[in-house]
Formats: sequence, structure tokens, C-alpha cells
Amino acid sequence: MISTKMFYLRSIARSKVVVSSSIRFRTLTQEASAEKIQRIVSDISQLTLIEVAELNQVLKTTLKIPDAPVMAYGAGPAAAQAQPKDEEEEAPKAKAQTIFTVKLTKYDETKKIALIKEIKTIVEGMNLVQAKKFVETLPAVVRADIPKEEAEKLSATIAAAGGICEIV
Repeated sequence: MISTKMFYLRSIARSKVVVSSSIRFRTLTQEASAEKIQRIVSDISQLTLIEVAELNQVLKTTLKIPDAPVMAYGAGPAAAQAQPKDEEEEAPKAKAQTIFTVKLTKYDETKKIALIKEIKTIVEGMNLVQAKKFVETLPAVVRADIPKEEAEKLSATIAAAGGICEIV
């Protein structure tokens, strides 16, 4: 019985020593890493701007970090990176516009009534009074976010009724 208690007490004492030495080791390791980090920070703060840029490139290649722009919280899209590009990529790529807006800019005074009636039929939920105010307060957007074919048809319809449209 006594030997069992002694063995138990001895094992508890040993475990406390192991735990306390591992805690001491962790704090020593943390202190060493803090000193190391402080030394690195002071070394980097003494570098010139060009040296910092070179360090940045070396770290990116060593750590295999992509050159993707980092966006700040709540910020808009990042500006284009100032990296050398191939001549093929430098040529501006023109995007074909697929969505258009039809804007009524002018109208023929002699065909004003016909244009008001046409606007009433084109714009959904508009009565004659609203269509008259719409025509009189130019320039006004007739329809927005429509395909090219529909914008051209709409412009032709308005032109036939006496209005001059602009497709944007």
C-alpha cells in the first residue's frame, strides 16, 4: 500500500516538473521569437524603398504568393498593376456593348401629339398626361438596359412618330 502511494506521489511530482519545464520552454521560445521579430522589423525599417520592393519580390517568389491585388474592406476594385506585359496584352481589348439605353433628345413640334401617343404605348403604365410631361421634359430615357435590336426598333418607332432618339 505504501509503495503504491509513493509511486503515485512520485509520478505526480514528475508530471508537474514536465509541465512546468514545458511552460518555461514556451515562454523562452516566445521571448526568442519576439526578439527575432523585433530584429527583422528594425532591419526592414532601415531599408530603402527600392530594397523593400526587391524584398517583396523575393518573398513572393520564395513563398509562391501570387501577384493578386489585395482589396481593402469597402474599397472599390483595385487599380491595374504596373507590371510589364506582353505586347499582345497591351493592345486595348474593345468590349462589344450588348446593353443599350434609348434616350429621347428632341422632337418635331408638328408631330408632338403623335409622339405623345407613341410614348404612351411604348412606356408601360404611362397615361397621356404623364406621356405629355415626359415628352416636354427632354432629354429623357425611354428605355434602359435593352438589347441592340430592340433599341434600334424602338428608335425607328420613335423617329417615325417625330422624335429624335439617341442610343447609348
